[in-house]
Amino acid sequence: MSSSKPAPKPNTDDYKLKDTKPELGEKWPHGGQRGGTGWLYSERATSTYDLVEQMFYLYVRVVKAKELPPNPVTGNVDPYVEVKVGNYKGKTRHFEKKTNPEWKQVFAFSKEKIQSSVVEVFVRDKEMVARDDYIGKVEFDMHEVPTRVPPDSPLAPQWYRLGNLKGETRTRGEVMLAVWMGTQADEAFPEAWHSDSASVKGEGVYNIRSKVYVNPKLWYLRVNVIEAQDVQPHDKSQPPQVFVKAQVGQQVLKTKLCPTKTPNPMWNEDLVFVAAEPFEENLVLTLENKASPGKDEVVAKLTLPLNKFETRMDHRPVHSRWYNVERFGFGVLEGDKGNELKFSSRIHLRVCLEGAYHVLDESTMYISDTRTTARQLWKQPIGILEVGILSAQGLSPMKTSNGKSSTDAYCVAKYGMKWVRTRTITESFNPKWNEQYTWEVHDPCTVITFGVFDNCHLGGGNSQQSGAKTNDAKIGKVRIRLSTLEMDRIYTNSYPLLVLKPSGLKKMGELQLAIRFTCLSLAHIIYLYGHPLLPKMHYLHPFTVNQLDSLRYQAMNIVAVRLGRAEPPLRKEVVEYMLDVDSHIWSLRRSKANFFRIVSLFSGVISMSKWLGEVQKWKNPVTTILVHVLFFILICYPELILPTIFLYMFLIGIWNFRKRPRNPPHMDTKISWAEAAHPDELDEEFDTFPTSKAQDVIRMRYDRLRSVAGRIQTVVGDIATQGERLQALLSWRDPRATFLFVIFCLVTAVALYVTPFKIVISVAGIFWLRHPKFRSKLPSVPSNFFKRLPSGADSML
Repeated sequence: MSSSKPAPKPNTDDYKLKDTKPELGEKWPHGGQRGGTGWLYSERATSTYDLVEQMFYLYVRVVKAKELPPNPVTGNVDPYVEVKVGNYKGKTRHFEKKTNPEWKQVFAFSKEKIQSSVVEVFVRDKEMVARDDYIGKVEFDMHEVPTRVPPDSPLAPQWYRLGNLKGETRTRGEVMLAVWMGTQADEAFPEAWHSDSASVKGEGVYNIRSKVYVNPKLWYLRVNVIEAQDVQPHDKSQPPQVFVKAQVGQQVLKTKLCPTKTPNPMWNEDLVFVAAEPFEENLVLTLENKASPGKDEVVAKLTLPLNKFETRMDHRPVHSRWYNVERFGFGVLEGDKGNELKFSSRIHLRVCLEGAYHVLDESTMYISDTRTTARQLWKQPIGILEVGILSAQGLSPMKTSNGKSSTDAYCVAKYGMKWVRTRTITESFNPKWNEQYTWEVHDPCTVITFGVFDNCHLGGGNSQQSGAKTNDAKIGKVRIRLSTLEMDRIYTNSYPLLVLKPSGLKKMGELQLAIRFTCLSLAHIIYLYGHPLLPKMHYLHPFTVNQLDSLRYQAMNIVAVRLGRAEPPLRKEVVEYMLDVDSHIWSLRRSKANFFRIVSLFSGVISMSKWLGEVQKWKNPVTTILVHVLFFILICYPELILPTIFLYMFLIGIWNFRKRPRNPPHMDTKISWAEAAHPDELDEEFDTFPTSKAQDVIRMRYDRLRSVAGRIQTVVGDIATQGERLQALLSWRDPRATFLFVIFCLVTAVALYVTPFKIVISVAGIFWLRHPKFRSKLPSVPSNFFKRLPSGADSML
C-alpha cells in the first residue's frame, strides 16, 4: 500500500497553531451542499457529519449464501467470500463443511483509491494444501451502483445467482449481497472492513475499528471504623493492641494502632476507597493484633459486598451498624465452632457510598467533567461540543517492517465520561479519519484532550506479530479548554503534536480538528461562573491533599483496567497518557517553567513599580508633575478614586478586545521551558522511578537538587521571617520594639483623629513624591525598625 514520505525536521515556527480551510459538510451525490441553507439548517441543533470532509466509500454487504455445490473430490465445501475492487481484496471468514453459510460482513472501499470500474464478488472453497477452489462469482458495474444518502434506510440485500469465470450462470449456488455508494455517515462504516487497512489480518481487524467507550461509574466508598468489642488474640495471656486493615480490590488502608492494649479498642477513623460499578470487589476488613514489634497477627476477618451499603447524597450522617466478625487462624478449633454464634467479636462501622462527590480520575488542571457520581444530582447540559477529527499530517515513522518505516495511527479523544477512538489508518504518515463525535457540556470551564497513537497490536502482516506484548506508542497530545471557544463558531486548526523526548523537543506531526461549541443556555453559563467548579461536598467535607492524590491514582488504575477489558481494548498506556498519570513526578524543567511563569505574572507589577520609582525620582519631570496634578484632583474629590480605577480597567478591557486571541491556546514550548531544557535535565525527567541510573549520575543530580532546594528553602525562610516580624510588632518578643510601636500607634491614632484625612494623604503623597535633593540614600526609619524585629529564625536548629 502506498504511503507518504515523513515530514522533514520542523523548525520553531512549526510549533505554532495553523489555520486550515477544509471543505466541511455533506454534499449531495450529484453536486450541491447540505447544511448552511435548505431543509436541514433551520431546525439544526447539531448536524451529523457537517464538521468533517466527506469521504465516499463503496460498500459491499455479504450476508449469506445457499445451495453451494460441494467439491467433487472431498464431497463437502468450506466456503468464504472474496470481494475484489481493483488491487484491493477483502475476505470473509470461512466455514467448514457448510453449504448455507452466513457471514454478515461489510466491506468498505475508499472511492478516491478505486481504479477499477468493476466490483467482483468471488465465492471460494478453502483448501488446506492446494490452491482454493473457485465456486462462482457476481459482478457489478461501478457506474450502476446506487447511492445511499442517510437518513434513508439501509439498502435491502438481494439474492444473486453465481456465475462461472465466463459469466455463465451456474445451476446451483446463490449469494445474498447489497452494494451501494455511501459516506462515513453510513451505519455500516464503524464495523466495516476498510480497504485503507487491507494489510491487517486475523485478530488485528478488531483493533482497527472506531469505537466509543464510556468511563466506568466511580464511587467514593467511605468506611468509618468506630470501635470493636471482645477482640480475642491468639495468646490470651495478654490483652490485644489492635488496628484494622481494610481492602477493596488492590487498595489497602489501615487505621492507626489503638494506643491502649484492650479487647474493646476505639479508632473512629475514616478510610476512603474508590469503587467502580458494577461492584466486583468486596470490602474485606481484618482485625490485626500487634503481637510483637515485628509481628502482626490476624485475629478476625469480615467480608462485605459493596452493593449492600447505603448511598449518601449530602453531608447528613448515615446509620452505623455492628457486624459480627469471623475468628481467624489458630483460635478457630473444631470445638469452638458451636460457640461461634453465641459469642463473637464485633466491629462497629459506618459505611456509605458517596454520591455527592465527583470522583477525580484526571488532573484538576485539565478536568473534563465536574458532575457528581449520583445521576439524580446532575443538572441539564448547557451546551453541545461537536468535534470533527479530520486528519494528521507529516507523522513521524514509529516502527520498521521489513526495512520499511511505517505508522499505523489512530486518535483518541476524552471528554466527560465518554472516550472515542477513531479507526486505525495503516501504513500512512498522512492519515485521514474524518470522523465526527458529539458530547454534552455541563460546565464550560473544562478541557477536552486528544491523543494520537501508533497501533502496535495489528498482528498479521505488520512487524509486530500477533500477541506480541508491546505498547501503543505515543505520538502527541492536544488539549482545548472549552471556555476559550466562541459559541457557535467552527474552529478549523492544525495543532502541532509536540513530544518531549530525552533528546529534546520533537514535533511528531500535526493533528487537524474542526470544533464547534454550541450554546443551549447562555443564562445558565453565566450563572455557572459564580459557582464552585466541583460539587459542594468537596468544600463542606473536603479530602486532604494526600487523600486526593492517592484516590486519583486508584481511580486512574480502575479506569485503565475497565477500559482495557473492552473489545477492542483501550489500552492502559493510552488511558494513562490521556489522564496525565505522571504529572506529579519531579522535573527540573517543570520547576523552572513554573518559576518563570510566576516571574512573568509579576512582570506587570514590577514594571509598574519601576515606573513609580522613576516618577518618585523625577526622571521625567513632566510625568511627575502630571502625577502630582492627578494626585491632588483625587485628594480633592476622593469619591472619584474607585470609579477612576474601574473605568481605567474597563478601558483596558475594551482596548484589548481587538487583540483578543482568535484561536484556542495550544502547547507553548517557551512557557513549558521545553526548547531550552538541558539534555541532562531531560534525561532525569525520563528516568524511571525509582531511578535506574549509575551512582555517580545520581550523586550529581542529588547535589543539583540540594542546590535548587537550598535556594527554595532560603526564599521560603525569608517569607516566613517577614511574617514573624509582623507578628513580633505586638507580641512583646522584643519589649523595647513593641513599646515603641505601641506608643507610635497611640500618637498616630490621636494625630489622625485630630487632622483631616485629606491633609494627611496630601502630606504623605508630597513626602513620597519629594524631589531627590530632599532624599537620603540610607534606608528609611520604618524599614530599619522592621528589619530589627526578631523572628522565629533565632529558634531554628
